[in-house]
Amino acid sequence: MGLKHVLVLPYPAQGHVNPLMHLSQKLVQHGCKVTFVNTEFNHKRVVNAMNGKVSLDGSKVELVSVPDGLGPEEDRNDHAGLILSMERTMPSDLERLIRDINSMDGGSNGITSIICDTYMAWGLEVAQKLGIKGAIIIPSSAAILALEDNIPKLIEDGIMDSDGLPIKKGKFQLTPNMPNVNIADMPWSCFEDDFSKKTIYHYLAKTIKWSHLSDWWLSNTTQELEPGALSLCPKILPIGPIKESPEFRSLGQFWREDHSCLTWLDQQPPCSVIYVAFGSSTMFDTNQFKELALGLELTNRPFLWVVRDEDSNNSNGNTNHHKYPDEFQCTKGKIVKWAPQQMVLKHPAIACFISHCGWNSTMDGVSNGVPFLCWPYFADQVIDKTYICEVWKVGLGFDEDERGIISRWEIKKKVVELLGDEDIKGRSKKMKDMVMNNIAKDGNSTHNFNKFMKWLSE
Repeated sequence: MGLKHVLVLPYPAQGHVNPLMHLSQKLVQHGCKVTFVNTEFNHKRVVNAMNGKVSLDGSKVELVSVPDGLGPEEDRNDHAGLILSMERTMPSDLERLIRDINSMDGGSNGITSIICDTYMAWGLEVAQKLGIKGAIIIPSSAAILALEDNIPKLIEDGIMDSDGLPIKKGKFQLTPNMPNVNIADMPWSCFEDDFSKKTIYHYLAKTIKWSHLSDWWLSNTTQELEPGALSLCPKILPIGPIKESPEFRSLGQFWREDHSCLTWLDQQPPCSVIYVAFGSSTMFDTNQFKELALGLELTNRPFLWVVRDEDSNNSNGNTNHHKYPDEFQCTKGKIVKWAPQQMVLKHPAIACFISHCGWNSTMDGVSNGVPFLCWPYFADQVIDKTYICEVWKVGLGFDEDERGIISRWEIKKKVVELLGDEDIKGRSKKMKDMVMNNIAKDGNSTHNFNKFMKWLSE
């Protein structure tokens, strides 16, 4: 059989594009050609961050796009509006794209399989219609997919209603060796209005049904990290940690990475730097931003802080641009707009990671043995924090004051506490070795990935 040609379809958010791009790089290393499908809106950002290129020299990853159905002025941060628009318009556009590719060169280099982000699992219906094999990859923890796969049981047990809104208060546990979940922290509960909560809940319930059109559920996790979720959902195949390849560095980034921070890290003592990054979606109000800035300064340690500039994530002109407080000197810190995170966390100067606990960041930190200070923002991040602090015990959380703010004093206190805790540091290092063993030549994740590649080739 000729070259395997895989179409990869991420949900249009940076935290989804990244892991699917890293998977694409892995596929290329195993002899595949990849067509990577962003929405037009995100495709422009990625190409812009790469100085106008649509593929890297010699890369077998080609970037293409389909419209998301929204107008240029509409807000892509309105996830309810975005998913309704995508579901309405994208399947037919994706089908057209595949038919066009498959008609080129007499079909000799056509798409042979599709790998969809779980949250784009409608792509499996398109694959089925065209007689192409399909798989999904989970960009969040296996626990989140297990939770969504058990939606009918949660309704039956009276935990929530058929719109995903809570009936009870308190916590529940899907299985004894999974973390407790607060009913108020369901991934769809973070949205402010009931319309968004219900729309996103119903969409997630549908994505699970679509996901069952495939027997291949790939996940950026490992057996040791999530044994409970993996036993509850045996269909999930752990292939993590999925690491980026240096030669593909910037492919898929929405913002241009600032590599000057690596040179700056070279000048810092080992295990001295606080790395602060909150992903691509977190927004701070002015007071919280001020406390964070002054808290970092109060630690009297070097820090590397990623602050997105005038959040271009907002297509409707909203900004995440904050004025640094007058008393903020930043004498020991470096601030960048976007960082090459896996390279940063691998650096010996890093002491700890103040994180929003998105799953990519969680896996990046864990697989580099870096202890966490957890500051979740929304969706699945609260459950990831529970894993970090309560299950794996490789991090600490922050406590809000009576105003609902994490104060500068709390930031300083927790940094001191974390960096003085030899047990947490020891567990972090041990967990790194355990997790990284999975991608060694005879590791569990390597074995699983090879099994998947065999299926792709059949």
